[in-house]
Amino acid sequence: QVQLVESGGGSVQSGGSLRLSCAANGYAYTYDTYCMGWFRQVPGKEREGVAVISRDGNTNYAESVKGRFTISQDKAKNTLYLQMSSLKPEDTAQYYCAAGRCLLLEDYCMDYWGKGTLVTISS
Repeated sequence: QVQLVESGGGSVQSGGSLRLSCAANGYAYTYDTYCMGWFRQVPGKEREGVAVISRDGNTNYAESVKGRFTISQDKAKNTLYLQMSSLKPEDTAQYYCAAGRCLLLEDYCMDYWGKGTLVTISS
């Protein structure tokens, strides 16, 4: 069973930066966990994919974050990261770490989810 724990959320001003981390237990990147990613959700809206990375390093980003966010992984530490820069108020959301089977920014690709960490961007 894959277990994911996010950290690094907080409140920053517009234009600032944050780095989110997701600590995965040893079952991450097994045969049924091809990729890991970050999703976000604002109350009252559907969860959306932000960035996904495969086991071999291929990435996929939402258009809204391209050039501002960078997803990376340290497989030796079983840790996933999301470096967020040039943050905007519209980036405010609960951010979730996920692990799954494909590189699409879709919920159905993911089988395991963390509980989330809150990111708040003030203008």
